[in-house]
Amino acid sequence: MLLTLIGVSMLLFVALFVVTDPVSTFGQKARDPVVEAQLRERYNLDDAVPLQYVKWLGNVSQGDFGESIDRRRPVNDIIWSKVPNTVKLAVVAIVIELLIGLAAGLISAIFRYSFWDVLVTLTTTLAIGFPSFVLGLMLQYLLGVRWQLLPVTGTGPDGWFAIDSHIILPAFTLAAIDAAVLARLMRGTMLEVLRADYVRTARAKGLTERTVLLKHALRNAIIPIVTYIGVSLGTLLAGTVITENLFNYDGVGKALVDAIYGEDNPIVLGIVTYSVAIFVITSAVVDVLYGLLDPRIRIDN
Repeated sequence: MLLTLIGVSMLLFVALFVVTDPVSTFGQKARDPVVEAQLRERYNLDDAVPLQYVKWLGNVSQGDFGESIDRRRPVNDIIWSKVPNTVKLAVVAIVIELLIGLAAGLISAIFRYSFWDVLVTLTTTLAIGFPSFVLGLMLQYLLGVRWQLLPVTGTGPDGWFAIDSHIILPAFTLAAIDAAVLARLMRGTMLEVLRADYVRTARAKGLTERTVLLKHALRNAIIPIVTYIGVSLGTLLAGTVITENLFNYDGVGKALVDAIYGEDNPIVLGIVTYSVAIFVITSAVVDVLYGLLDPRIRIDN
């Protein structure tokens, strides 16, 4: 994890502070030699690049991502003001994804080759082929503009637990494709597990079908699901750039795009580093959960 974070931060630092010149953000003002000298001194741009990186890394290790060039605010304050909205959106999207994906996958596997299996297979195939922004635009038009059932854009009230109807459309847009993939994955793993010897043995012992499915089959089928959910959650928490901008949702992904357009490199560097850290940590947690779900893959002395 540490090596990954350091490697990514090096590449980003070089791309944002060596390939481009942050002072150019200020346009004509920065061309004044006095103003340019003050800016370079303020942001340590006169130091050698390795020294700039070491100073930045030292500050980041203490939780300080520096100061926004454009807004003159600490990058931490800007990021953390957006995190609650992104976390709320990610949690709601994951809940929708789990409810739809697991239920559809289980029904499809249990009633194999039935009408429900065909319906789930057809629906998930269509959903996987839809780009998220196309689905989002369709939902905005149908549910927001034409039928006026839900807000088309906006974030809703601030706060970790303040959720209203503004979050439904972006959350469903994020969850739809992942739910389709999850349903297909659940169906495939469940069918494989149901053919296993221990499932036939459990049925031969006279256990009820519900006990066989929930206690013996589902626990073993859920391991690949945990991997996908972990990756999906890491991606959502890191910031959903397209969906947040499509719905004008004030989260980390929208803040990243705004910083890119404004050439505010400290914010870009801070948000991308935060995103990579969230993704890597989530992947590590998923690896630990493997051992809890399946004793066969625990690491012993």
